[in-house]
Amino acid sequence: MTILVTGGAGFIGSNYVLDWLAQSDETVVNLDKLSYAGNLQNLASLKDDSRHVFIHGDIGDAKRVPELLAKYQPRAVVNFAAESHVDRSIHGPGEFVQNNIVGTYQLLESVRAYWAALPASAKAAFRFLHISTDEVYGSLDKNDPAFTESHAYAPNSPYSASKAASDHLVRAWHHTYGLPVLTTNCSNNYGPYHFPEKLIPLVIVNALAGKTLPMYGDGQQIRDWLYVKDHCSAIRRVLEAGKPGETYNVGGWNEKANLDIVRTICGLLDGLRPRVDGKSYADQIAFVIDRPGHDRRYAIDARKIERELGWKPAESFDTGIAKTVQWYLSNQDWVANVQSGAYRDWVVAQYGATVAA
Repeated sequence: MTILVTGGAGFIGSNYVLDWLAQSDETVVNLDKLSYAGNLQNLASLKDDSRHVFIHGDIGDAKRVPELLAKYQPRAVVNFAAESHVDRSIHGPGEFVQNNIVGTYQLLESVRAYWAALPASAKAAFRFLHISTDEVYGSLDKNDPAFTESHAYAPNSPYSASKAASDHLVRAWHHTYGLPVLTTNCSNNYGPYHFPEKLIPLVIVNALAGKTLPMYGDGQQIRDWLYVKDHCSAIRRVLEAGKPGETYNVGGWNEKANLDIVRTICGLLDGLRPRVDGKSYADQIAFVIDRPGHDRRYAIDARKIERELGWKPAESFDTGIAKTVQWYLSNQDWVANVQSGAYRDWVVAQYGATVAA
C-alpha cells in the first residue's frame, strides 16, 4: 500500500511524512518541486528509508504526475502543495495563481483519470485529501462566532483567494465527476521545521540574533494556533474515516493576539537563553506599518471533527510553544542553513544538482 503526498518537503508536509512513517510501514511517495520553502533537510532522517520515495516535480506537470500515479498506484493523495505566505502573495500574486489554482486543477485532472481507471474495489477505497486554510473564510470581528464548515468564503489576500479557488475546484471535481475528495481547513500552524519568515520562527530567530521583532499595526490581530503535530494527527484521522465530499475544520482552540504570542516567546527565551545584558527580549519589539488588507481575527470551530471523527488537539498553546522554542534552540544548524540558503547545498550533496535545480 502507498500514499502520494504532494508538497511533502514543506513545513506541514514534512512533519506529516515524518509522523506517518513513525506510525506506519506504508510507503510514502513524496512529490515536491522544492521551491524556496521546500527543504529536504527536514527529511534527512529518512534518507536511507525505503518507505520514503522522493520525487522532484510539480503537481502541475500533466505528463509526470500521471506517470507517477500509474507507477506507484497510491490508495490516496494528500495534497499539501501550495504557496502559502501572505506577504509574498501581495508582492507576487501571479505565482500563487499559477501554483495554487492552475496546479491544483492539473493535479485533480491527473488524479481523476487515474481514479477512473482503477478496479471497482480500489476505486471505492481511494481518497483525495486537500489541505487548505481558515484564511479562505475572511476576517472576523472580535465577538463573532468562530468559522464553521458552512461559513461563507470571503478571502482578502491573493494567497487566501488562491486557496479558496483551489477549494472550490476540489469541491466541483467531487460533485461533477464523483472524485472522492476530503478537504481540511486548518488554523495557523506552528512547530518544528517552520520556515523563518512566519511569525513564530521569525520572532525566535530574530530575538536570538539581537534583531528587531517586527509587529504589524497594533499587534492585536487574533489567530487560532495549532501545533503542527496535532494537525498531522487530524489529517491521518480524516484520511482514515472522513466522509467523501465533506470539509473538516481543524483548529487548536487557542485564540491569541499576535502581540501576546511574541511576548510569550520572549518570556520563554528570557528563561532558556537570557540576553547577555540581562534585559528582556521583549525590548526588541518594534511596531511597523500594518500589511495591506490584514485580517483582524481568525477562529476555528473544530467541533465537527471532534463530534464525527473523535479528533481533538493534544497540545495546549503553552505546551506546544514551549516545545517549539526548545526545538529551535536545539536546531540552530537547521536555522542557519535555511537563512543562508545552505540547505540547497545540502540537497545537492545528498541528492545531486538536478534535484536542487
